[in-house]
Amino acid sequence: MKYKYSIKIIIIIIPILFLFNACTPSTLPVSKGGYYHSGIYFGAHLSNAYTRGIEDGCTTSKGDYKKSHWLFQNKNDYVDGWFLGRNKCRNLLVLDED
Repeated sequence: MKYKYSIKIIIIIIPILFLFNACTPSTLPVSKGGYYHSGIYFGAHLSNAYTRGIEDGCTTSKGDYKKSHWLFQNKNDYVDGWFLGRNKCRNLLVLDED
């Protein structure tokens, strides 16, 4: 009787484990045709102001300050892109040690 009970539990648990593993991929696929800058993937379907913000923010994080103050004050997409670019490109800062 104990053996039949163990088999029933195994038959119930194994499909549940496969179900949960199928729902969570180990790596996220990179969308083809998305926006890349400095070798970093930023996503797809971004506005021009957003991509310009990413470029300027990334340039800033590399040590050369760049920001369009007019876009920063007037376009939320630019602001969001600027901060995203600055944060994602932060590890690309290269310091020359002399």
